[in-house]
Amino acid sequence: MKLPQSPRAVVFDMDGLLFDTESLYIRSLITAAAAYGYEMTWDLYRPMIGSPWHVNRHSLLLLYGSSFPVDDVRSLWLKHFSVLGETELALKAGVSELLDLLDELDIPRAIATSSFRQSVDHHLEAHGLTHRFHHIVAYGDYVESKPAPDPFLTAAARLGIEPSSCLALEDSHNGIRSASGAGMMTIMVPDQMEPNEEILKLCLGSASSLHEVHRLIAVANGRLSI
Repeated sequence: MKLPQSPRAVVFDMDGLLFDTESLYIRSLITAAAAYGYEMTWDLYRPMIGSPWHVNRHSLLLLYGSSFPVDDVRSLWLKHFSVLGETELALKAGVSELLDLLDELDIPRAIATSSFRQSVDHHLEAHGLTHRFHHIVAYGDYVESKPAPDPFLTAAARLGIEPSSCLALEDSHNGIRSASGAGMMTIMVPDQMEPNEEILKLCLGSASSLHEVHRLIAVANGRLSI
């Protein structure tokens, strides 16, 4: 895999790409659901990765039935996640090195996420990364959520860069659909799910980590030879 051109901007997803949050989310949801007598598993959770709450709310009701106390479970879910996040919120491998390279190359960057802005601000502040992104596009900043292209189109507009000149980095299938639909060069960096045939057709390929993305950008900018 190689980039067709050096990106003029990079747009990052957040959960599962910048931060190892998905493992904390599922642990928290398993605990919260169990408190109300329901079983949640990784296999049931994976299809919800990359979707906003209103979509996942509907999915949970379809899964467990209309009597499922979805809002109460969500409230407890977030409380458990908050506790875990204070001590176990970890950066994904290669984040700092990739941001350092983008600084060296003077390549602007944004975050396009299905999470609420409050969560983004909390996670960035926890790791001292607030100043390292030029724009944040969070839930509520666009009309349609992923897999619609709106989050990435909004990010490109705020960056002032044509989508086709932006590199999008995603870990979820819905995120890949969103970024590809926006017309961006797109790479999947798997976290809790691997790309399938459909997803591989929508992106440039799958990278093992952000360290590999670092190498691809360095090569595209003449910093490394292939």
